[in-house]
Order: sequence, then C-alpha cells, then structure tokens
Amino acid sequence: MRLIVKFNIVFLAIFLVGLAIAAYVSLDLLRQNARDEVLQHARIMMESALATRGYTSKQVRPLLETQMKYQFLPQSVPAFAAQEQFSDLRKKFADYDYKEATLNPTNPRNRATDWEADVVNQFRQAPDRPEIIGERDTPTGRALYMARPLQIKDAACLYCHSTVDTAPKTMIELYGPANGFGWKLNEVVGAQIVSVPMTLPIKRADDTFKVFMISLTGVFAFIFVALNLMLHAIVIRPVTRLSRIADEVSLGNLDAPEFTSKGKDEIAILAGSFNRMRTSLVQAMKMLGE
Repeated sequence: MRLIVKFNIVFLAIFLVGLAIAAYVSLDLLRQNARDEVLQHARIMMESALATRGYTSKQVRPLLETQMKYQFLPQSVPAFAAQEQFSDLRKKFADYDYKEATLNPTNPRNRATDWEADVVNQFRQAPDRPEIIGERDTPTGRALYMARPLQIKDAACLYCHSTVDTAPKTMIELYGPANGFGWKLNEVVGAQIVSVPMTLPIKRADDTFKVFMISLTGVFAFIFVALNLMLHAIVIRPVTRLSRIADEVSLGNLDAPEFTSKGKDEIAILAGSFNRMRTSLVQAMKMLGE
C-alpha cells in the first residue's frame, strides 16, 4: 500500500471521528441554547402576567369597589386581567398561551384540562415546589411550558371562594353558585401556566447546525487537499525520485545522476547519506575492477 494511501486512510478516519464528536457536541449545545431561549421567553411572560395581576389588585380594583356592589366586574379580578392581556397577545402570536388553570374555578374558562390538572396535582402533592418546567406536543408542534402554583395565601381571597353565602351576590348572579367555592387557606387550587412554542427556535438551531457542519466539512476538505499536495511535493516526489536513482545504481548503472535536495530537513539528510553511499560504492567498484 502506497504511503499517500495510508496517510489518507488515517486522515479520513481522524476526520470522521472528529466530525462525529463535533456534531454531537454542537447539536446538543445549540438545542440547549434554543431551549434556554424559549425558557427565558416563558419567564418574561410569567413576570408580565404577575405584573398585570399586581397592577389590577392594587390600582384597578380599589377604583371599582363602589360599582362592584351593584355589578360584578371581572375586570377587577387579577386573574381575569392577566388572561385578557394575553388574549390580545395571542391575536398576533397564536402559539403563545397563558392560563390560570384551576381545578374548581368560578369562571368556566379557567377550568384545567387533563394535562393541566396533572400539573396542578403535582403542586398539591408538593406545595413548596416553586415551579414546574416541561415539554409537550401540541397541534402546532413542540411547546415548552412553565407553571407556578396558585396557592391561597391571603384570607381575603376566601371572601369570594369559601362558601356561597359569603360570596358577593353580584358574582353569583354572573357565574352561578355551582363552582369556585370550598377553597381553603394555604390550599393549592390551580397553577399559572405559560406555554411557548419551541418549533422555531429548534429549527433555527438545526439550521445553524447544518451550516456549521457544512462549513466544518469544507474546512476539512480544504485541509485534506492542501495536505495531499504538500505531502506529494515535499515527501512523495523526492522519495520516488530517490527510489528510482537507487534502483538504477543497484542494477549497476554507476553513471546515474546524484540526488540533490536543498534544505536541512530529513529528505535532504537522506539525500546526503545516499550520495555518500553511492560515491563509496562507485569507488569500491572501481577498486575491484583494477
């Protein structure tokens, strides 16, 4: 097997191993970065919802207390305000969602679906757990969700949700007496759940991965060609020429030209040694001839 073939086999083996390692590490890193980006969006949405709840509770609700005696206004409820804000957001970003999923809600639209109820029950089993992060498949693709517990920590909340008798009549007139009662202090009744699509960030990560791998393959191909040209010019061609001259001398052609190589590298040293050996051989043959 020729030297250049051995070199190429070793080089290609190293290249394939390196390419596989680079592919594994880069794809994992890019997808993790994409997931972190999605999670950051989810946190921003959650904090935005909390800000809306706080604004409604502290500034909007006090202004509507008098009117609430005659008509229950959902706009005074922090949960309603936060979800209405995100309803407007979904008109432009349909895949983004925020919901205050509740097991026994006053407003039917807040009732938890099966998967949301599973999240709420996880919080009920571990009330001290601050949040849950997970992924799920949706009709539009993979989505990341982040959830935080809705726990009754303020006794004032029980005014509307403890019993039908203590709840505002205007609220019962609007929603009826069947749901949203029986809540207890420190009980986890639901969860704030933010859902953010992962399809686009993951696609961007995969596209970046493809560009990176193509670029890396191109760099390796360039190095492969350059190294082969260098190997041929610096090693293969001089060694082939030296081998040809050595064959001529071994066959008795003492008039074969000397092998010259400039520089002080290993090929030049080998050339010098060969020329000295050839000169000694010529002198020995002449002595024998005499």
